[in-house]
Amino acid sequence: VDLSHIDVLELSPEMVEFMDRWVDDNEGDYARLRRLLYAVMGDGTFEVIYDDSTRTAQETFLDQRGNCLSFTSMFVAMARYVGLHADYQEVTVPPDWSVSGQTFILNKHVNVYIRIDSRRDQMIDFNMADVHMSYDRQVISDRRGRAHYFNNKGVELMLEGDTSLAFANFLESLGEDRSFSPTWINLGILYSRNDYPNYAEASYLKALEHGGTSLVAMNNLAALYDREGHSELAAYYEDLIESHRMQNPYYRYHLARSAFENEDYATAIDQLNAAIRMNRNDDSFYF
Repeated sequence: VDLSHIDVLELSPEMVEFMDRWVDDNEGDYARLRRLLYAVMGDGTFEVIYDDSTRTAQETFLDQRGNCLSFTSMFVAMARYVGLHADYQEVTVPPDWSVSGQTFILNKHVNVYIRIDSRRDQMIDFNMADVHMSYDRQVISDRRGRAHYFNNKGVELMLEGDTSLAFANFLESLGEDRSFSPTWINLGILYSRNDYPNYAEASYLKALEHGGTSLVAMNNLAALYDREGHSELAAYYEDLIESHRMQNPYYRYHLARSAFENEDYATAIDQLNAAIRMNRNDDSFYF
């Protein structure tokens, strides 16, 4: 299946008409951004409702639905049309440490980066309440943004049971960026679900090669080795996972919350102090 024709950022005539109606080209960058934000997110003008499906910019505008990546693609495309410097931005959101012993599917969070001038920039997010300014952020290329899109579509199709089309989307994602570790992880899951353990192992190892200390890849490898009866390899990765978790301030924060709920306040304080030593910029640790 050839998916290369899909233009994630293509505008429709309706989108162009909408922006021409709401945004004045003669105003400065900041004024145009404010007008665009009001047009897209203001009361009674336009509304995007969150759902779990990944869409192109056009599809998001037409359906007025989508996930964070859908909204980001739509807003990046619109912002560029009105003359703003807009890019995709990856945000490292801490994982949910309360889940364990399962095969994890991985998607990274993406939002919009707007550079106003040399002194000012702006982050636009579908759900700002869940994104702390202390989280690590990195502006990425459009090709990396396409890698996100096809990875997300692959996951959605895999969960629906469409193995062949999911596989095609994962391949398209890797064609855009072979260093994108989430796609290697999800491709490994697809192989594992279809009883190709050797290919699954190779995919997870590729994810580690490109993603460094990806705990998701390690967790999935440990689960794979455990199912295949390779107990020593499973134990090796389980130990590695625990070692890396203890070096993660958000895992320490999870341990602190658990201790607090069990009224073990001394342990909670110790874990919070450890989290703060690792990251002094997250207000939730101090709170």
